[in-house]
Amino acid sequence: MKRTLGAILTLSLTTALLLQGCGSQKKAKDTFSPKYDKNTEFSLTVAGNYSNFESLEAEFERFYEYYPNASLQYVSMDDYNNVISSALAGNEPPDIFITNSWMIGNEKYDDMFKACEVLSDPSLAIDYSCIRESLIRTTDSGDVLMLPIFTTSYGMLVNMDIFEKEGLNVPSDYKELVTVCEKLKSAGYDSPVMGPDAFSGSGLFNCFAYPMFAYNVLKNSDRIDSLNALEPSSGELMRPSLERLNEFVNSGCIDMEKCRTEITDEYDSVIMRFFEGDVPMMLAAGDVVSGTAKRESKSDAFSAHPFKYRFYAAPAGDEGGYFINSISICFSVNDHSRNIDMANEFMRFLICTKELGNMAGLKRLIPPVDDFSADSIYSALDEIPDERSFSDKETGLMDPAVRQFRAAIYAVGNGNMTVDEAVSSYGTIPEEEK
Repeated sequence: MKRTLGAILTLSLTTALLLQGCGSQKKAKDTFSPKYDKNTEFSLTVAGNYSNFESLEAEFERFYEYYPNASLQYVSMDDYNNVISSALAGNEPPDIFITNSWMIGNEKYDDMFKACEVLSDPSLAIDYSCIRESLIRTTDSGDVLMLPIFTTSYGMLVNMDIFEKEGLNVPSDYKELVTVCEKLKSAGYDSPVMGPDAFSGSGLFNCFAYPMFAYNVLKNSDRIDSLNALEPSSGELMRPSLERLNEFVNSGCIDMEKCRTEITDEYDSVIMRFFEGDVPMMLAAGDVVSGTAKRESKSDAFSAHPFKYRFYAAPAGDEGGYFINSISICFSVNDHSRNIDMANEFMRFLICTKELGNMAGLKRLIPPVDDFSADSIYSALDEIPDERSFSDKETGLMDPAVRQFRAAIYAVGNGNMTVDEAVSSYGTIPEEEK
């Protein structure tokens, strides 16, 4: 089947057409009915870049209940992004493999995408209607080659015990955030909000301001082309979020010097500092939150005094926080798999609300479905109105524009640029990391 891979995968504006025969999103079937004899013997290999993948291996065990003579294994490949294309063309290619949305449009992965089976082929009967429509990626010819397994977002970890102790509610908008922080400072918390001062997507500036920026872009979609073209005039779209970030940094809610001194990296240090138990709110990305479960026992402070915590959208907006959902990983099926029927059978089993929820819950990531109950840590996301819940691809933002925004917030947040300077310099702001 010939597929054009120039603009390879784009957000489908007609996703509903792809879901014909799958049922509505709210009525997707959540029970698996095996197509083949339960005594069928076969083996499958799933390849990826996680060093371990316990949540997938747990799904293997559940799949064995239907096919006890199956043999499934997960293989972690070193330098995965550089070797996956050659592995698919090798003598022992994987049957299923991890793909990422950021690979889209990169010529380096053209051969990899050519090896992907068309999962939207009706004959496969893979019902992916449980997945949020905005997360489905299609080729320009309408084919679905990858399905999201895990997603992530930006927000903050909240120590629920502190809020209960101080008799406070978790703030739901920016005005409440400032008020709550003032009360927390009066109660002895030097920096009610903390986070890593890093350039990356996990940095505190990005976790606070990027969802607000993306929402503004979504509401001004007629200007997305000029923004992606890095036209200086389109830098005005950054102004509302930059002004709010500048206001936040100077509000007394966060002690930047304390963050720089006590949080030395954007992952492990963020988690371990939060587990000290004296940080009411820690700005963090969902990929960072995924590491909390394994580190609870590694923190002496948390082991001695455990506390309840949840993940919230950062309340940067006057009307509240924004839930911007982005894909962490997808699964694709090797079109030349020696066991392609059973590879598709495993995908049919996996792609449903229950199994995707199980996977995400064990990995402590956000499932690509509307049900956030798999892990109570993300339950607050259910409270965000649909208007302020969207996927990263709905914005139309391309990587160069995203990186210019990160450069802007990093410069403004650290006092190296004024808001006016950052806005007028859009397209040429140096991407300088600390």
